[in-house]
Amino acid sequence: MNKLIENTVEFVKEKLKGAEAGHDWYHIERVWKLSKKIAETEDCDLEVVELAALLHDIADPKFHNGDETVALKVSREFLENQQTSENVIEKVLFIIKNISFKNRAEAPENLPVELKIVQDADRIDAIGAIGVARTFNFGGFKNNLMYDPEIKPKLNMSKDEYKKSNGTTINHFYEKLLLLKDLMNTRKGKEIAAERHRFMLQFLDQFYKEWNVS
Repeated sequence: MNKLIENTVEFVKEKLKGAEAGHDWYHIERVWKLSKKIAETEDCDLEVVELAALLHDIADPKFHNGDETVALKVSREFLENQQTSENVIEKVLFIIKNISFKNRAEAPENLPVELKIVQDADRIDAIGAIGVARTFNFGGFKNNLMYDPEIKPKLNMSKDEYKKSNGTTINHFYEKLLLLKDLMNTRKGKEIAAERHRFMLQFLDQFYKEWNVS
């Protein structure tokens, strides 16, 4: 591990102490590992991939009143203090700015491969068994209903609607998680996502059986 990556790991661990469990250091660590796994199959700048994976949730807007500039400021300040080149900083900030699901309609065309890799890794960590656990953890954090058969999922929400949504945790599967498989960019990302997607479908099937006391 080079010194810059090592310092970034320490910085992120310290910064995210006490963070909500779905967006804490362990989420970052999983996305970092997944990014490196996907990067092995792509021609990319690995340092940019690792830095972006490590810093992508350094200040998640959900926990900063929706402010999407905080993460960019914190990341720039940290990277400048590490004497990182401006070229690398710009690439990392571009990924942080364009990675999220809610910003997908605003993202420019012809995305760099480094963004595609980190975006796939972040989305993969939102699905499968870990995704189920994170979703219910965050729903509990927000005190959302687990499920209400009378409340239907809101599909095709705008960015503002998505940010303000307080639907049920089960509806979140239909509003986001089950859509992620088809949004993967890389071959490896698609491969990993397919398995996790199948698990979520099995989970939902079992959930409804138990809910309805079938």
